[in-house]
Amino acid sequence: MAVATSARAGRAASRNTTWWPKLAEAIVAHAALITLSVIFAIPFFWMVSGALKTGPDMNAFPVVWFPTTLTLENFIAGVQVFPFLRYLFNTLVICVFSMVGAALSSSFVAYGLSRIEWRWRTPLFVIILSTMMIPFYVTMVPLFTMFRAMGWVNTYLPLIVPHFFGVPFFIFLLRQFFLSIPKEMSESARLDGANELRIYWQIILPLAKPALAAVALFQFLASWNDLLGPLIYLSDADTYTLSLGLTFFRGEYATQFGPLMAASTVVVIPVIVVFFFAQRTFIQGITLTGVKG
Repeated sequence: MAVATSARAGRAASRNTTWWPKLAEAIVAHAALITLSVIFAIPFFWMVSGALKTGPDMNAFPVVWFPTTLTLENFIAGVQVFPFLRYLFNTLVICVFSMVGAALSSSFVAYGLSRIEWRWRTPLFVIILSTMMIPFYVTMVPLFTMFRAMGWVNTYLPLIVPHFFGVPFFIFLLRQFFLSIPKEMSESARLDGANELRIYWQIILPLAKPALAAVALFQFLASWNDLLGPLIYLSDADTYTLSLGLTFFRGEYATQFGPLMAASTVVVIPVIVVFFFAQRTFIQGITLTGVKG
């Protein structure tokens, strides 16, 4: 009886010994994550609250974090001088076509580098990855000279067409995902008479929806936030994107903080909405692209 009691006490002590360190580790980890989340959320909260503040609240000292009176005057004033709908349409045109081009071309190249056996596919993959190390500023002037000679300056073509020739980072992600798909599926399709293009389109792409969604979201965010590209190639105000238009708006109305924060809030909200609805697919795609490689 005494031996059994001593054994139970030993097991209880062992459970307590292993339980408390795990709990303490979880508490520290969650506390650090919450702290970092609050730090990163403060600028966004300040922007949104500033867009809803009146002039006295905006210039008050000490700082007024929560507006005493909510107002939409900043949004009305900002929309009146900031052609949001026109810039939104321009931005969506670039984002949508860039997403389609990046997803199709990158997946096509990744398929050839992962599912088809040929001699030079590994050296070519290394060369493609090495291009990621070349800064954009190195190729900026040659690209502008080339597109100007082609008559593409002040059009959306320099911001869209290059994505139809593959994006190295997306090729890497999709190649990693394609390698995780069993080769028996492709071999079975070949035995049934399917060619490589049909296997790619009807078998591989449907299975790669999470990875393609991650690529599409990456490209959407990159095109949405791109400032340098539109600044280089677009000179007509009617063709400006949201990021470029907001930059000029900030230069002209730098002292009008309320309308400036309202315009910034309107530009940021669509990205948050898109990520909120696509976050599960996005995270799943990022996770699966690292399964094998």
